[in-house]
Amino acid sequence: MMILSIVATVVLLGALFYHRINLLLSSVILLAWTAALSVAGLWNIWLLVPLAIILLPFNFAPMRKSIFSAPAFRAFRKVMPPMSRTEKEAIDAGTTWWEGDLFRGTPDWQKLHNYPQPRLTAEEQAFIDGPVEEACRMANDFEITHEMADLPPALWAYLKEHRFFAMIIKKEYGGLEFSAYAQSRVLQKLSGVSGILAITVGVPNSLGRANCCNITVQKSRKITICRAWRVVRKFRALR
Repeated sequence: MMILSIVATVVLLGALFYHRINLLLSSVILLAWTAALSVAGLWNIWLLVPLAIILLPFNFAPMRKSIFSAPAFRAFRKVMPPMSRTEKEAIDAGTTWWEGDLFRGTPDWQKLHNYPQPRLTAEEQAFIDGPVEEACRMANDFEITHEMADLPPALWAYLKEHRFFAMIIKKEYGGLEFSAYAQSRVLQKLSGVSGILAITVGVPNSLGRANCCNITVQKSRKITICRAWRVVRKFRALR
């Protein structure tokens, strides 16, 4: 019975952690559980004393911060590298969605079910049916990977002419401003013909420079950077 009581206590602790029960209520539940086991004759009643002493600092914020939180933060500061300004801006730029609920262990399946199915705009569909289809026709994977070790000059020119490298850039700066879904569809289609072609198009649309161009860089620098995307040697330097 002693072993069963220990296993049951571990299960109880797991349930409290899983459901994220607040500290005060969790402490009361643990004390009541220990008292019940003591009354049943499985545990010693004096276990309530050390348990209460252990739980006490967790339930008072000043004690918890000084005894546990502050030393833990100091230890982490010593081993973790400092966060740069760019990293902080990247973290603060977005929020968690349904995956946040999933990692917390409380997924809202109805929220996921109600999320609308992504759809292409008419412009995005026309781009896939037109320029993307033509780029696939122009690409020969054997020629690219075994003969030239490069994309053909005509294909390079076609990709630049139709702004394949600026799908993520906003229209006001000369880009296509496609959705993430549209970019995924484009890369999916290109990868079916040539992996090198898909990587060549995908990398510029995922670089931090492109995101900074849309989010964090000042307007004057935005124009300068986005114009650089149109220059041939800038694109070739990405390889």
